[in-house]
Amino acid sequence: MQKTRPRILKPSTFWRLVDDIPPSLTWTLMALSVIVPFVVWAILAGSGLIPSRFLPSPLKVGEAFVSLWERGFLIKDTQASIFRVTAGFALAAIVATPLGIGMGAFATVRSLFEPIIGILRYMPAPAFIPLLIIYLGIDEAPKIALIFIGTVFFNTLMIMDAVKFVPKDLIETTYTLGGNRKQILLQVITPYIFPNILDAFRVNMAASWNLVVVAELIAASEGLGKRIELARKFIRTDEIFACLIVLGIIGFLIDLGFRWLLRITCKWAVD
Repeated sequence: MQKTRPRILKPSTFWRLVDDIPPSLTWTLMALSVIVPFVVWAILAGSGLIPSRFLPSPLKVGEAFVSLWERGFLIKDTQASIFRVTAGFALAAIVATPLGIGMGAFATVRSLFEPIIGILRYMPAPAFIPLLIIYLGIDEAPKIALIFIGTVFFNTLMIMDAVKFVPKDLIETTYTLGGNRKQILLQVITPYIFPNILDAFRVNMAASWNLVVVAELIAASEGLGKRIELARKFIRTDEIFACLIVLGIIGFLIDLGFRWLLRITCKWAVD
């Protein structure tokens, strides 16, 4: 009986598992991920299947972008939205980092805070808007508070989970070398999970952008969300598309910023 030889699969550049692909292929695929949707968009808009009032062409959106820029709306609205996101997310990071580390390091702190945080994080942040308006008015405070509420709990739990994966050997070795509890927290646990903290911030930053738009849709005099709402009232879909693209580009740049910060501060985690 003739034995069949096992089939040997040829190595594939495109379908590599886990391993990196050549930089040229990486850049090509990244370019296609942006170009292809724009081409499909242009084809659909030019086909006449969808009225231009509902699906403006990329050219019309570009003209709307230039118009918003020349009238000063784009810069003013973008600055307002960035300020709200930065303030709300910074406050959430200041609270979530020590709280998450404490919950991950001490079972007593985790038992005290995890149940209530587990309940609060399932409450949709936009549902707090009526209360925030009643308590804080309609100025900047409720918008910043909404972003804080929508991100602080997720940041806290992600940081807490990161602490759980700190090797026990590191902690025991620190005790053996004469380290105390404070040194373990500040010199062992915090540096070890710092890449995870940055990654948690990078992931949850998207929620901040979603929430600032929601807040500005309801009560704001300026901001990209407010500009989208005004464009909706007059069915200016080209301005809506322009603002959405600006939101996406800013979010993508922030994501790249976090990745860059991770590379320069935590080389051991990315190499």
